Amino acid sequence: MAEPSGQAPKPPKVSALVVSYNRKALLRRALEALERSEARDSIEIVVVDNGSTDGSQQLESDFPRARFIRIPRNFGLTKALNLGVRGSEAEYVFFLHEDTEVFPETAGLLAALLDSQPDAGAVCPLLVDDADRPAPQLGKFPPDDTWRPAEPVPDPFPVDYPRGAALMMRRHFFTAIRQIDERYGQFGSDADLCFQLRRAGKKILLLPQARARHQGRAAESALRIADRKQGAVAWVGKYGGFWSGLRAQIAGIFGALGSLQLTVLKYLLAGQKVDGSQQE
Repeated sequence: MAEPSGQAPKPPKVSALVVSYNRKALLRRALEALERSEARDSIEIVVVDNGSTDGSQQLESDFPRARFIRIPRNFGLTKALNLGVRGSEAEYVFFLHEDTEVFPETAGLLAALLDSQPDAGAVCPLLVDDADRPAPQLGKFPPDDTWRPAEPVPDPFPVDYPRGAALMMRRHFFTAIRQIDERYGQFGSDADLCFQLRRAGKKILLLPQARARHQGRAAESALRIADRKQGAVAWVGKYGGFWSGLRAQIAGIFGALGSLQLTVLKYLLAGQKVDGSQQE
């Protein structure tokens, strides 16, 4: 039955928030996958373009139902997520990387699980690779940038730290914390969010019936490697105290020196991360 004329449109249930930087082809595939979602009318798609220079902006005309937020340069994932959360309005925020393609039923299944589980603060799908095999997804605290695949079991199960490539959270959690900690640049914000949820006594559930295909990267730049290490240092310092953070920082510096990652070492010594101040 059609809504009466003049009635305000029903607000979206899910805000799918995609942050992208210079990965136009993958972003297109991610948006095409979201457009194929079941109950598409209940999903708001928000794209935060992090200063791309590869023509990603041209995709806006191809996806008129998505909202694009453009940042003048690459300020890193964390700041982009904060902008995206503030620019969205749905009850649930679905964080997605641009190299993640959701299956048609995924958003709806995750939202339904949050609806039915009031003690769950976040839910995530099973990440799979191109052959539909479980992909590296689950980390540990303190974060060390190592991931293991999840088991494709029949029922939802609790996890501590699923990577932020596909993670749906309740909006009121962001209202409570105001914003994601911007001490993190490109990496570390997902570990921080998951730890805060767990510390607040909320579960994070992985739903294997909901799936998303994740590509990942074959290689990383020296700056991104340094940012990963500094994200781990920031997490350890925040939750383990100053001296724990200092020890983690020293370990990262000597690790880069020992492996002759001299450019990474330069960034670590300068405290450089992906936050808009980097030279690219």
